[in-house]
Amino acid sequence: MSKPFYVRFEVPPDLAEKAYEAVRVAKDTGKIKKGTNETTKAVERGLAKLVLIATDVDPPEVVAHLPLLCEERKIPYLYVPSKERLGEACGIKVKAASACILEAGEASSLVEDLARKVEELKVKGAPPAEAAPPKGKVEERKEEAKEKVEEKPAKRKGKGSKLPGG
Repeated sequence: MSKPFYVRFEVPPDLAEKAYEAVRVAKDTGKIKKGTNETTKAVERGLAKLVLIATDVDPPEVVAHLPLLCEERKIPYLYVPSKERLGEACGIKVKAASACILEAGEASSLVEDLARKVEELKVKGAPPAEAAPPKGKVEERKEEAKEKVEEKPAKRKGKGSKLPGG
């Protein structure tokens, strides 16, 4: 399976395992939020210290806004391969498409280490300019589409037409 469109950089499996462990420890000794709605609210309010986003989310649009939001708020985020394992790490019996750590508790050194490594991965990965379409590109495409529609002549009913009234 190819990677989802919202994945901006590759996360090594050992780093993903550390992220699951950080959530487990923070759940017991700190404070976490689980699920995309709670995670989005925490990021928007600037409360999240680290955001975890599953890559096996279907439809992917459920979590596609999180990387952009995290970058806007300068909150470190990383991708984990399984929403099922993320849910288990959060201590819930259902899958979690995303989760975040608000207070790390005893996992504070692990969270800081993860945040530092994620920044290194981002630098090695695709720069934001390549990952996101340039501003104004959508507007250009809309204009091109309008021009194509205007160029096509409208079908008119003529004498030889088999349409009624022609």
